[in-house]
This record gives sequence, C-alpha cells and structure tokens, in this order.
Amino acid sequence: MITIQFLLTAFVVVLAPGTGVIYTLALGLGQGRRAALWAALGCTFGIVPHLAAATLGLAAVLHTSAVLFTVVKWAGVAYLLYLAWQSLKSGGALSVSATKTRDSGWTIARRGALINILNPKLSIFFLALLPPFLSGNPALATLEMTVMGLIFMGLTFAVFVLYGMFAAAARRWLLGSERVMAWLNRSFAAIFAALAGRLALERA
Repeated sequence: MITIQFLLTAFVVVLAPGTGVIYTLALGLGQGRRAALWAALGCTFGIVPHLAAATLGLAAVLHTSAVLFTVVKWAGVAYLLYLAWQSLKSGGALSVSATKTRDSGWTIARRGALINILNPKLSIFFLALLPPFLSGNPALATLEMTVMGLIFMGLTFAVFVLYGMFAAAARRWLLGSERVMAWLNRSFAAIFAALAGRLALERA
C-alpha cells in the first residue's frame, strides 16, 4: 500500500505548480508568512471532499453525470476569474501591495478550500491515482484509500508551506518597487485567468 512508488508519485503531483500553489504564493507575497500558512491549510482541506468522493465511489458518479460535472466546473471557472480580478483590483484580496490590510486566517483558508472544492477533475484524478497502489484486498480498500489520502494531504500541506515561506521571504525585496508589484499582480491575474480557461475546456 504505502510504497516508495506511491510516495514519489504523490510528491511529484503535489510539487507541480497548480492553482493552490499559485494562491499560496500570492498570499505569501501579498500578506506574509501567516497568510501563506492559512492558504496552505485551506487548499489542503479543500482536497477532503474529493478524496472522500474517490474513496466512496462518488467520483464515478461525477464522471458520468454531465450536468453535475458541468455545474461544478463552471462554478470553478467563475471563482478563478474572480480571483484574477482580485489580483488586479487595487486593494483586492490577492493584490500584492505594501499597504495591503491583512485578511483573517479563516477568510484566507476558506478561499483556498474553495479553489480545490470547485475543481471537479480532482475527484476523478484521485479515483485514477490511488487504486493502482491498493493491496488488492477488498476488505481493506476503504482503509487503504483513506490512509493514502491522508498522506497525500500531509505532503500537500508541507509542500505548500514551503512554497508560501519562500514567497514570504521574497516579499521584503519586492515591496519596495511599484513596478515589480504591478507586474506580479498582472502575472497572478493572467495565471488565474489561464487556469480558468483550462478548466472551462475540461470534459468529464
């Protein structure tokens, strides 16, 4: 069950920059270390519904239900476009600014969780990722999926925290330049918009 192959696969998947990583980097740069930790925590807990769906077999229902998949997908697209706007907007939730008011930890975590919750491909992704590493004992399948899911979440949190701490450390060198901050805000907005476009093209 918990093999080197599984751990390496999970680590590579988590390490690859995605929406959650971009969100955590934006919060680390914009609001510092504390915000990055809350962002990592929120993104990690946003995985829970998808892992539960994969474990209980609900991911297959999402995969076969075009209507349900489409509803969740377009909600995710709209949310990513909202985050893009928040990156560009002066004083927006994700804008990088030397005078940005810090959001509460709960607000940061909630936004991070929604990023993953509103991505219907995650359930199908976990349905494909975890079963190949099962022992083959049907009586232990649910337990093994749960344990692997928890390990995946632990790796997600650890890697996201590292990304966030890196961004927070770079913050002091970036906030002194209005040009750099404007470039960062436009870049984050473009990335979120591109991710929204990619999600819009996804099919069940």
